[in-house]
Amino acid sequence: MWVERLFQDLCGHVMAMTKLPAGSPAGFMDREIRSGEGWSERLGSVLANCRVFVPLFSPRYFASEMCGKEWYAFEQRAIQHRARLNQPAEAIVPALWVPVPSSQLPGPAERLQFNHRDFGDRYVSDGLYGLIKLTLFAQDYEQAVYHLAKRIVHVADTVQIGSGRPLDFRLVPSAFGAPGSGAGAPRPMRISIAAPTRHDLPEGRNPEYYGDNPQEWNPYHPASARPLAYVAEELVRSLNYQAVVTSFDEEPGQREGKQSPSTPEILLVDRWALQDEDLRRRLAAFDRENRPWVTMVVPWCREDHQSRAAEAELTEKLEQTMPAKMQQGRAFCRVAAKGVPSMEAFGQILPQVVEVAAQQYLRHATVYPPAGGRHSERTRLMGPMGSTRFIPDMHDPATDAEDV
Repeated sequence: MWVERLFQDLCGHVMAMTKLPAGSPAGFMDREIRSGEGWSERLGSVLANCRVFVPLFSPRYFASEMCGKEWYAFEQRAIQHRARLNQPAEAIVPALWVPVPSSQLPGPAERLQFNHRDFGDRYVSDGLYGLIKLTLFAQDYEQAVYHLAKRIVHVADTVQIGSGRPLDFRLVPSAFGAPGSGAGAPRPMRISIAAPTRHDLPEGRNPEYYGDNPQEWNPYHPASARPLAYVAEELVRSLNYQAVVTSFDEEPGQREGKQSPSTPEILLVDRWALQDEDLRRRLAAFDRENRPWVTMVVPWCREDHQSRAAEAELTEKLEQTMPAKMQQGRAFCRVAAKGVPSMEAFGQILPQVVEVAAQQYLRHATVYPPAGGRHSERTRLMGPMGSTRFIPDMHDPATDAEDV
């Protein structure tokens, strides 16, 4: 009920501030379409075309897998926009339904550059739920909603994110992490790049795809204006991971001999790098180690005429150099290792291989039990009536906030 009122109030302000024709919808609330046949397709279409995304922050919101899926689906459009144009594009306008401590925010929410105090101190301390419930704060509520609507209109007018391809919500991951993982500090994920630089290219190779270091490799040029490593970093961060981007060459000491995993890893390989015999030898040695927590992705642009001409030769060389990685994991991991033809395809397959790397890391990482090996009992509070376990009240007054 209260969320519905907020939605209607926001739509009224947006209609008054814009040239939308009378009767046109100013926004969508997913509760309208979450039931009935085709809700997944309908929601996917809305998120692929809407101009601004307004999440209602609350503990319940960040505990909702569906809310995380919606956030992820919208954020992919912004990531692809930044990849194509190399320009900032932030079209998420958060609203505080119930205040959430920053320590409890998942990475994608914590990284938003947004000053909630612009909407009033009472809004920051009580959230929209507190303002809308108490008539004492009616003026604060009206002020906060008005300024929120102004921000939404401003972002819609100034940030032009293109429409995307509707995603299947049965398969979309959550931006808040895997179900049950809980919101909070992002998990670590390494992204390693095995690619040449413009200074050590094979003879005749077009330097437009390369930079001064492997991290500046841009295999999808000119469709993408950003180096792939930074796009991959954004994609990984959108899944609530803390990404670290390195060159395959940066830590040679850790590439020798069998190692216990320190973090899950995505290895991006340029087939042209195999023309460097020294790098090829080190990649082959790396492949011989059993490192299932490292998944390999081979970007391979179908618009790159040189790569198309040399595809058979370089594919055979990769299969000979890294046969284990070429056959590792599930079917989509093997597809990723055989060549990802476009930036859009890269954005679709990377989240899947990221989760495989994370799962394999958990299976193989060293376990550190508590010091002393003693079993410790759960903490109890002692009351006047004897031993009483403390059960915190997990009730969230914003019972319907997860649906926006």
